[in-house]
Amino acid sequence: MEEKRRPLLLVEDDPALLKQMRWAFDGYETLPAEDRESAIALLRRHEPAVVTMDLGLPPAPDDVTEGFRLLTEILQLQPSTKVIVLTGQHDRENAVRAVGMGAYDFFAKPFEPDLLSLAIDRAYRLHELQQENLRLQMETGSPLDGFLTRDTSVLKLCRTVEKVASANVTTMLLGESGTGKEVLARAIHNLSARSKERFVAINCAAIPDTLLESELFGYEKGAFTGAVKQTLGKIEVAGKGTLFLDEIGDLPMPLQSKLLRFLQERVIERIGGREEIPVDVRIVCATHQDLKGLIAEGRFREDLYYRLAEIVIDIPPLRERSGDASLIAHALVKRFASENGRGSLHLGEDALSAIEAHRWPGNVRELENCIKRAVVMADGNRISADDLGFEAVDDDLSMLNLRQVREEAERAAVLRVLARTNGNVAKASEVLGVSRPTLYDLMNRFGIKKEA
Repeated sequence: MEEKRRPLLLVEDDPALLKQMRWAFDGYETLPAEDRESAIALLRRHEPAVVTMDLGLPPAPDDVTEGFRLLTEILQLQPSTKVIVLTGQHDRENAVRAVGMGAYDFFAKPFEPDLLSLAIDRAYRLHELQQENLRLQMETGSPLDGFLTRDTSVLKLCRTVEKVASANVTTMLLGESGTGKEVLARAIHNLSARSKERFVAINCAAIPDTLLESELFGYEKGAFTGAVKQTLGKIEVAGKGTLFLDEIGDLPMPLQSKLLRFLQERVIERIGGREEIPVDVRIVCATHQDLKGLIAEGRFREDLYYRLAEIVIDIPPLRERSGDASLIAHALVKRFASENGRGSLHLGEDALSAIEAHRWPGNVRELENCIKRAVVMADGNRISADDLGFEAVDDDLSMLNLRQVREEAERAAVLRVLARTNGNVAKASEVLGVSRPTLYDLMNRFGIKKEA
């Protein structure tokens, strides 16, 4: 059986050159396009990993505007696509601009087919490596240690954390209690240039208001009754490292002013002291509260919010993370069973159904406590729904038919696109990346009339 050739999109308005390129790259399934519209249609239909394109396209080949527009649309539709830009001999400025926008490489015309072929092959190999890396990340759950997930939105969040970690910016983590805010705060520290320094955490809600100021800023000997020696505050202790302020929404108003001054000036004064002490520390904060609501109520300073929220990361609750509850539950059973000498312990089908059905108001922390208790309570090698403290849920896996799920998703997509295109089948088939006969077949199968 003949091996399927990899698709290569060639965008070129010169018919003679396009013909030459198709002949030179006949080892690929070449997809010729002479303008932006036909290129986008082929991109949607075949999803090629590599594209070569001329920046000068109709209607004005001497103007690169259409070429840059096409480059932008390709990278929006398929960010992983490797685009090799072909330019005029003396058009290096636009070629460099294209690379800055996200193009993989550029070649000046006239080009050597052998050299361009090597670049195309290299682009395919890079694309395959990146896809394999993404697949491995999905299998292992997360690019961050201690944060298990297969949910695409949370994987994207993890990649955001990796980017934020390398930048010295104040970061705010928002999410319900038990969603893993401290885990992500430690990840930001561990992935940063400050990883060899201290990570210091303080819960602003767990310390009385009268003690919180001394905990944060420290105090001098004799500053108040019982201050028998000079004591450094958490901000100073975390110097050169990262200070994690958990439940920042519970910070009292007087301390909000003092923290704001520190963030502006990067100096502190210990209680009872007069010396200004410079401190180089990164601040990461977290809360489950609605800070903008607290600002409206006059309970949180707006200027402090914007100092703390240079980067804001919203962590979704466990109930919104598709499949993560079962994934995390399996990992927790393995861990706690090993700790308690019960290595063969596993979750029964009724337990998994109960886990998937539960709303988890306490999120991962609630799930962790639940599994820890079940590992202790289970009599045999199988954890049941009863061991978890839940009632059994009637959930027949045989009813989860992948074909049915796929058809429902396809039907919803077809309906949505037909509605957006006002029933224009030609336009809808382009958007969906299928031929018009295929779209008509889908409409017949799902009982969708053109007028719908």
